[in-house]
Amino acid sequence: MNEIDNSTKGQSKTGAVMVVGGGICGMQSALDLANSGFKVYLVEEKASIGGRMAQLDKTFPTNDCSMCMISPKLIEVDKHLNIEILASSQVESVEGEVGNFKVKVLKRARYIDIEKCSSCGDCVEACPVDLINEFEERLTTRKAASKQYPQAIPSAMTISKAAARPPCKLTCPAGCNGQGYVALISKGKYAEALDHIKQWIPLPASLGRICHHPCEQQCNRNEVDNPVGIAPLKRFAADFVRQQRFRLARTRGKRRHEGRVCRTPIGVRDRGADAGKNTPQNAIAPRKLIPDTGCT
Repeated sequence: MNEIDNSTKGQSKTGAVMVVGGGICGMQSALDLANSGFKVYLVEEKASIGGRMAQLDKTFPTNDCSMCMISPKLIEVDKHLNIEILASSQVESVEGEVGNFKVKVLKRARYIDIEKCSSCGDCVEACPVDLINEFEERLTTRKAASKQYPQAIPSAMTISKAAARPPCKLTCPAGCNGQGYVALISKGKYAEALDHIKQWIPLPASLGRICHHPCEQQCNRNEVDNPVGIAPLKRFAADFVRQQRFRLARTRGKRRHEGRVCRTPIGVRDRGADAGKNTPQNAIAPRKLIPDTGCT
């Protein structure tokens, strides 16, 4: 929550102006005021300025390309020293009188540092979550990490997050975010899904077998057909990654052993063979002690 107050004692008017709305009219107004010497705060509700005109292909009646017309304005607004863009922001309250207002602005989190983001698009390729693209009038899909359009200003990605936490996370005894690893598993990113699970659950293979999974009872998918099998997916990710790592380690061990002559003394080899007899019989993985009865 930001409070913008440019009042000065002894003065009835201030040298700053706030323009609400970052469409073509808002941008031109901000430029006119900034060129006149005013400090301008350009408030835009969405993650980038441009408004409706950025969504158009051609404009009537000249049939000109809308992006060709608006792109110079975008760059000029972004580079102007007297204009400060407040994207993803909403005006909460206005106080004061004509010429001396105090405005409270709510600025939502972007979840990406604008100063460090280069708009390379790597986060978009890695993001497993697909959402409806509101900029394209819900005709296409986009990733949760995205930019409204290629020429968007501010020129940085943003991450869309739901306003409320999902019911599966609220009801999970460990507070695990089921949506995260379910999305990663759907994209075949099993190792990343397991790392995501282990942020909350240290033994996913075991707990995936004994958890009473209250998350599935509260899953919104119940309103359509059946809930997502969150517990079996948790178990599957742990078992699949464990098997892959075991096969990889065994393959590497065979490669190291090929062509190598063992120089260990016979007595040491004998003691090493006998050492395995002293291993406790119950020193096995906890998941093997739990009967596989399913998670339905």
